[in-house]
Amino acid sequence: MIDVYSAATPNGHKVHIMLEECGMPYRVHHVDISAGDQFKPDFLAISPNNKIPAIVDAEGPDGKPLSLFESGAILVYLASKAGKFLGSTDHEKFATLQWLMFQMGGVGPMLGQAHHFRIYAPEKIEYAINRYTNEAKRLYGVVDKQLSKSTYLAGSEYTIADIATFAWFRSWKNQGIEWTEYPHAKRWFDEIADRPAVQRGVEVLAGLRKPLTDERAKEVLFGATQYARR
Repeated sequence: MIDVYSAATPNGHKVHIMLEECGMPYRVHHVDISAGDQFKPDFLAISPNNKIPAIVDAEGPDGKPLSLFESGAILVYLASKAGKFLGSTDHEKFATLQWLMFQMGGVGPMLGQAHHFRIYAPEKIEYAINRYTNEAKRLYGVVDKQLSKSTYLAGSEYTIADIATFAWFRSWKNQGIEWTEYPHAKRWFDEIADRPAVQRGVEVLAGLRKPLTDERAKEVLFGATQYARR
């Protein structure tokens, strides 16, 4: 049994989808990030960067418990444990890791900034909105070009790179994206969205998602609270 500490966010859904795809037994624990659960000592013990998701595998390597934070690291671990979605040859594995790092270093951070300045920022800063919306469009273009040459990001097989990127592309509308500009990415997106395991994964904790209208929640997520040294 794998314990998953998470929330219904793109990074959380990466791990939810992966667990469903692998058919691994797991128990999910909601971390209410708008209430500050991510700053509690018990959570910081397994996720020192106070970010979701994190996992604890009671049967980790050599049968010993293992805790992990960072969604990309968790995906690699689960793929290795299950023997799925990482590629069979060294060439396939490194191709997968290349596109996973592209998601971790580019797609996630940049689309997250697009979300923030387009939707959540208390003042609309035109420079920031344009900068991150344009970067979102550029990243979608990179993905679209790659998918014009291959079925999936790392080649002919569905991998953790697709799972990770799909989870962020689900919020395309908030990122200022029009799918008509990215037909190959749209084909890929629709195919992944139709997978039963993906449909189950994106529903995990989704019923607990709340609109971000509370000023205290906004302060916890975007104000001084998140910057306190712990």
